[in-house]
Order: sequence, then structure tokens, then C-alpha cells
Amino acid sequence: MSSSADPIDFIVIGAGIVGLATARRLLQRFPDCSVLVVESESDVAAHQSGHNSGVLHSGIYYKPGSIRASTCRTGKAAMEAFCDEHQIPWDRCGKVIVATDQDELQSMEGIAARGRENDVALERLDSDQLRELEPNAAGIAALHVPETGIVDFRVVCRKLAECIRRSAGRIVFETRIVSIDATPRSIRLTAADGQVFEAAMMVNCGGLQCDRIAAMAGVSPEIRIVPFRGEYYELAPGRETLVRNLIYPVPDPSFPFLGVHFTRMIGGGVECGPNAVLALAREGYDWKTLRWKDLSQTLGFGGFRKLALRHWKTGLGEVHRSLSKAAFVAALQKLMPCLTASDLVRGRAGVRAQAVAPDGQLVDDFLFQRSDAAVHVLNAPSPAATASLAIAQTIVDQVER
Repeated sequence: MSSSADPIDFIVIGAGIVGLATARRLLQRFPDCSVLVVESESDVAAHQSGHNSGVLHSGIYYKPGSIRASTCRTGKAAMEAFCDEHQIPWDRCGKVIVATDQDELQSMEGIAARGRENDVALERLDSDQLRELEPNAAGIAALHVPETGIVDFRVVCRKLAECIRRSAGRIVFETRIVSIDATPRSIRLTAADGQVFEAAMMVNCGGLQCDRIAAMAGVSPEIRIVPFRGEYYELAPGRETLVRNLIYPVPDPSFPFLGVHFTRMIGGGVECGPNAVLALAREGYDWKTLRWKDLSQTLGFGGFRKLALRHWKTGLGEVHRSLSKAAFVAALQKLMPCLTASDLVRGRAGVRAQAVAPDGQLVDDFLFQRSDAAVHVLNAPSPAATASLAIAQTIVDQVER
């Protein structure tokens, strides 16, 4: 058991990909320091990091100059190098972003302009060129982004954990922090089982619980984490050939989710989705999982109510697609008209920790906040997995300051 008599230099809360990447970077930057990763679940990548689409994003969507844009570009290159170094399978397969009608062309051109500002290689395709790449995709035009890739981020997390242990760092599982006492020079954490950990500094990479962890540490972040569940179908065995690589729609510019799409997986198969519905618990991977504390905090937050009022029509559509396979199929048929319900089987689900501001706006960029003896990661949605090694450097820069 660690205690105040056994101080640690750095404690990282959360063994998702951002937490693990941060712990590894701390050990690289400060080779003689002690680093402990504290995780409430029984393994690494238990939530967002192990339930995402596995895409190595190019950075085409993100506002030029934003943290998301810069860390995605540098993080992707670092992630590819990390995978090569540790013989983790990955593939730079490419993707197409498909405009299916005239109304989407302007948004598609806006995405292309952002991509060029972010130094993303891309090519505009007409409908014939699109069919050469993806014969079953229907569109009047598309953007081809050849550098987009795929990987299994759960495998990446396991390797990061191995690197941490090899550098004398430690990871403890099934350890849920219930109270934090922070001073300008140290921080003391108490776990549900009575363990006490004391460190010079804490890094909060708590994901779905990051706002609550910050509150325990004496920070009152304006944002609130709202959990959105994304549900997937998969192409049925034998139908994977309908999709060669990745097929995305032109996203709704007023909503931060990319819309249902087709994603080839590094281990085989093709995922179709996700939608985006309000989860009834912060770890609510299905409609049956409801935690009143989580739901009441979401519904009681004025920012969420403003968000719901602004996007209620879109939200109802997402719920409809969750409850109706026919509706889900119809959304996918916009990209691939030949698709039928029999081509799809129910897949997995993930939960996205989305920071929402008091005015009801979804926080678009990565968000960090420094407090006494702590750095808090308060918003790290996609492309956080792609960008994780660069995010880790950003966090360590804040630690040094």
C-alpha cells in the first residue's frame, strides 16, 4: 500500500490511452522520477480507448490552429512510429468523405480548405473516381484522404503499459479514488478501499469521470461531462467486400459527431456507425444501464438543457436510429444504396465523454486546466487516441511550467 510515508513524484489517474501516454512521457522526460497510474477498472483501455473506431485520423476536420489540429498531425506521425517500433499492426488505408447531394458540396469544400490549412494531403474526386476507390459508395463528389489509417488502440494501450512497467513505473487497477486533498506543493488521494497515495503532482486523465475528479481536487470546472453512446453494426460475414477501406459522410457542421460511416478494422471486418445518443450512465453501453446519479446530474445541468433545446430534432433522430435497425440501415444507405438489413449484424457500443459548456455549446477543442499540484484533461474526444502521444507532450509541458 502506498501512503503519505511513501511519496510518489507523479500520479496519473486513468489507464486509457491519454493517461498511459502521459505516464510514459513523464518517465521519458524525468527518468529518475516515480510514476504511478491509478485505474478504477481491471484493465487498461476499459472505456473510450478500447471502444473507439480504431481510426488514425488525418486532422482534416479540425479548426486550423486548434490544439486538436496540431496534436492530431504530430500525434499521428508519432503513433505510426510507435507502432512500427513495437511491431503493432496498422494500415494507412485511406478514406473517402462523400457528398451525396448538392447541399453537401459547400460543406465538403469547407472541409477540404481546413485540410489544406492543416497540411493534410487530399484529392477531390468526381463520382466516377469515387466508384473506382469504393465501387458500392454513392455520391456526386468526394474527398480522398489517403493518409488516414487504422489500428487497434487497445493493443497500443497494452504496449504503452508494458513500456511504463519496463521504465519502473507502476499501474494499479480496481482502485477508485474517492477523495483528493490538494495543496500548492502536493496532492493526497484516498481510494475506496482505504489506500492513500501522496504525490508531488497529479495528472487527471479520468475521461468519463474527469470533471468529478477535478471537483474532488478543488477545481470547479465550468464544463460538465455528458456521456454520448455510439452504437455500431458490423457487415455480416461474407459481406465485408462491400467496403474496401473507410467511407464517411460530409458531417453536419453544427454537430461535432461525424455521422454514421463504414470503417474497416485492422483485425478484419467492417464496422458501420456510430450514432450518438445520450447515455443514461457515464458507463452506459446500452439502454438497460441507468444510474440515477449520472442521469440526474446531466439533466440538472443547464448547459445540457440548452444543448437539448437547440438540437432536439437531431437527438430524436439519433434515438430513432438506436431503437430501429431499419432507420440505421436507411442512414447507411445514403452512402451505400445497395445495403440491406440482412447485410448488418449488431456490433459493439462505446461512450464518448463530451464536455458541454454552461451555454449549451459542445466544447470543440481539447481542454486542459491547471490547479494546485495538478493538470486536468477536461475534454479529449476524437481524435484523442490518434493524438495521444502529442497530447502527452502537451501535458508534460504544463507539468514543467
